[in-house]
Amino acid sequence: MAHNRLTELKYESFAGLIYLLEADFSSNAITHVDPEAFRDSPGLISLELQNNPLDEVKGHFLNCRTLLYLDLNSCGIHRLNTQFFHNTTNLNKLDLSHNPLGQIEPGPFDHLTNLEYLKLNACNLTHISPDAFAHLENLRELEMAENDLRALSWTSVLAPLIRLEYLNIRKTGITNLPGDAFAKNLYLRQLVLADNELWHLDVGNTLGHNLHSLQSLDLSNCNLQDRLSEEAFKNASKLRVLNLSGNPMFAADLTAVLRHLPKLHKLSLSNCSLRRLPNAFHVFEHLEELDISHNPLSDAFVSLLNPLESLEYLDMSYCNLGYVGNNTFAHMTSLKKLILSGNKLHTLEEGLFANLTRLESLELNNCDLKTPIDPKVFGDRVSTDIIELKLSGNSLEVPQEGSLLPTQLSNLEILDLSNCNLQHLNENLFSRTRNLTQLNLSGNSISGTENLACLKKLRMLEHLDLSNNSLTTIVPRIFKSNPRLLSLNLLGNPFVCNCFITDMWDWALQVKNDLHVLVGSQPANFETGAAKLRKSLSCTYDDETYRKIVEQARASMDQRRARKGDLTPTRTWAKYVRESTCGRSL
Repeated sequence: MAHNRLTELKYESFAGLIYLLEADFSSNAITHVDPEAFRDSPGLISLELQNNPLDEVKGHFLNCRTLLYLDLNSCGIHRLNTQFFHNTTNLNKLDLSHNPLGQIEPGPFDHLTNLEYLKLNACNLTHISPDAFAHLENLRELEMAENDLRALSWTSVLAPLIRLEYLNIRKTGITNLPGDAFAKNLYLRQLVLADNELWHLDVGNTLGHNLHSLQSLDLSNCNLQDRLSEEAFKNASKLRVLNLSGNPMFAADLTAVLRHLPKLHKLSLSNCSLRRLPNAFHVFEHLEELDISHNPLSDAFVSLLNPLESLEYLDMSYCNLGYVGNNTFAHMTSLKKLILSGNKLHTLEEGLFANLTRLESLELNNCDLKTPIDPKVFGDRVSTDIIELKLSGNSLEVPQEGSLLPTQLSNLEILDLSNCNLQHLNENLFSRTRNLTQLNLSGNSISGTENLACLKKLRMLEHLDLSNNSLTTIVPRIFKSNPRLLSLNLLGNPFVCNCFITDMWDWALQVKNDLHVLVGSQPANFETGAAKLRKSLSCTYDDETYRKIVEQARASMDQRRARKGDLTPTRTWAKYVRESTCGRSL
């Protein structure tokens, strides 16, 4: 019963529902819940009440000892009294995020000895009593992100949580952690400390030496200033996921540190001010994901990536690379996604992708490429498994006739050609990529509809983006060969208000049976103020027609007061369709 206008949950409404197991009342206007509301439902295990403006609860909130999952996210709760959960003692999962609690005193959670999952994200917390979690020894996961917890006594607060496996304290204002902060949390496997100003955190003393079970550590954007010692993760040999992105790092330090982490599966070193890569990749036999984007690497040290034979995801975007040697990816036969965007490569070396036999996604946005993809980059291979190709932001030279892409990309399903300075598109441009389901042509200079004849080859097309081009008119017959089209984005084109607009409108209603196919056609897509016309389909009357409209409006001033919108040359498509005298047929 979510997303309705309920204001109260009373016993009379649910009397006799003895088989009720789950109930969802989220996003209503509920202010009061009768503690006995579900008295007749002895098997109720899940209750969702998120996004309701609940009044303050004086006693116990609900009498339901079978309840296992309770969601009170965004309910305006300011205070939890000590009896709040008195009769829901079997709770296993509890979400209190986005409630302005401010502080947590001893008592409210004392009855929840079976609780394993607790979320307290964005609760305006500044204080948590050392005894607040004293009885939560079975808690496995705790989230307290986006609070101000800089004054917290972490050792005392976390000490009772002896079975804790996951802790998220992202963006909590903390600037340091004591060496014994996690001394009692011996089973901690995942720790998120991201977005805190941990300038002088002793990583080895606080984390590496204590957390022998740690498998995932997120220290991204913590502004770490002290250099990492070789001992930092010496005792954290089980670590599988490490995120150090957004911290200034030295390649020499990382070389020493990473050699102790042979079991890493995922490593993130984005935006670490690295001028060269650490010489430690040869120890990573199991590394599957690597992000080294946004580092001023230049070209010299890319060859250090060669040993990564298990890699499936590699992000090397915006690394100031001007050249990538054709042996760089020679051993990465498991690679599925490669991101090289933002590097001024100009051209791609022959055979560069020859050994990437499992590659599915290739991103080459803003690489200063002039020609799309030379078939020689795939070596002698006649086909590939690539289904996604992004070439946005390259000023591509499009052939006057024939296909844009080679036959090796015939399995392509997603193609991004946005902001590629495209003007004229020949009708056979996509003749070798007929399996496309998503095509992005936004931000180009495509004008006449004759440049859209190339769409006839794309019978599988489902999503087409032609926004922010130079189209002044558009006709339904262009999309006659695209029967599967689900969305068409035409926003930001200088359309002239004429009967083709009504033809497109009728096409969406009568042929596609869904006006939402036209992105920006419905008020639900609109915004207010200056953004409104940017988010809605619009057109502009030509000068002669506009002059006639103004004259007619002034002539009828005596009969009615002309609306301001009637005296401007611009109309939303919806308004034009209403006021036009066009014949309503395709």
